[in-house]
Amino acid sequence: MVQLKILAAIVLIAFSITGYAQPASSTKPDIGGARDIYDGSLYPDKAVRTYSNTELIFPTRIIKAGNKPSALPLSDKPLTSLQFKSEGKTYDLPDFVALNRMVGLLVIKDGKIAYEHYDFGITANTRWMSMSVAKSFVSTLVGAAVKDGFISSINDPVIKYLPQLAGSAYESVSVRDVLMMASGVKWDETYTDPASDRRKLLELQIASNKQGAIFEVMKTLSKASDPGKNFNYSTGETVLIGEIVQAATKMPLADYLSKKIWIPIGMQANGLWWLDSPGGHEVGGSGILAVLRDFGRFGQFILDGAKINGQSIVPDGWLADAGSAKPIMGVTGKNGYGYQWWTVKPEAGKMHEGVFMGRGIHGQFLYLNPANNIVIVGLGARSKPVGKQAIDDLDFLAAVVEKLSNK
Repeated sequence: MVQLKILAAIVLIAFSITGYAQPASSTKPDIGGARDIYDGSLYPDKAVRTYSNTELIFPTRIIKAGNKPSALPLSDKPLTSLQFKSEGKTYDLPDFVALNRMVGLLVIKDGKIAYEHYDFGITANTRWMSMSVAKSFVSTLVGAAVKDGFISSINDPVIKYLPQLAGSAYESVSVRDVLMMASGVKWDETYTDPASDRRKLLELQIASNKQGAIFEVMKTLSKASDPGKNFNYSTGETVLIGEIVQAATKMPLADYLSKKIWIPIGMQANGLWWLDSPGGHEVGGSGILAVLRDFGRFGQFILDGAKINGQSIVPDGWLADAGSAKPIMGVTGKNGYGYQWWTVKPEAGKMHEGVFMGRGIHGQFLYLNPANNIVIVGLGARSKPVGKQAIDDLDFLAAVVEKLSNK
């Protein structure tokens, strides 16, 4: 018994020093695995259990919060009802939650909560997976690293910070190019194809036995076009961006995020970030786990100019640049692309003018509307990675903005 107590104490000491969180529960819930998430093979209840417990699938590092959560007051003009049209059909709030399988919805207008809803068993204390919404956090950390002098310029070549990519297709690629998803390096993001580059990256993460194994994939990729011209969505490149920030700052991404944002803006709960291996590097392209209100706090922080005590943590003009569409070819549909932020084209509706947003598979979104000072966070538990939402998210979001702007 004494030996067991000593062992437990050692584990607790190691945990407090490293911030590394590896689950050791003997009561693991019935959840799916990483491949199930990307295959889109989970039934509804199991999907909810899985998406709310991904720290049991991957090793993680804690994004430490402080002890002073910032206030999120309730609006005196709440959103109580909504009717809107999408593709000729009329829907309301319960329709959107039910049909698009939203476990959490948060609407913040002028810094106050106008609407907050949890469903499918999720509560205000549930940490939910961000998926690619994490990319927008990483973009902001790049801006912070530039402001702090760790990254001298986003025009720097990638290999200045990641010399292990010298001689690869990234030899002539800049940090700006990868921020725009326009490196010109060939990449297949198909989530459901086990042979895709995205799934190769996932398999490395599942193996969880070698820090920095991503470079074994990225170094083998071939050049498809000149850098800076053609958009090609690549989670692998956001992982590289995270590696650039970590190499430049000489600290884990979770620690830098905690220092620059999580503690200063008053997040209410610790976050978690998926790692490539136990005690290894954060997976920059996805896998921040946070409670709904903390995603909302981050969105409001960005709308307010990314300021701490009146001083922005990013360079002047960074947010306007990061959140505006770049002149690159190949961004299809209603969207454009900035620096790891999606933009919305004018033809999607006037309510989306100036909007930029983070988006993640299975229904995650962080929607920022500067013109109306509105933040909308959606946490989804959709069955398939992409393409299965019953209602167009942008139609719903436009309706919310219109309703609140008319109050």
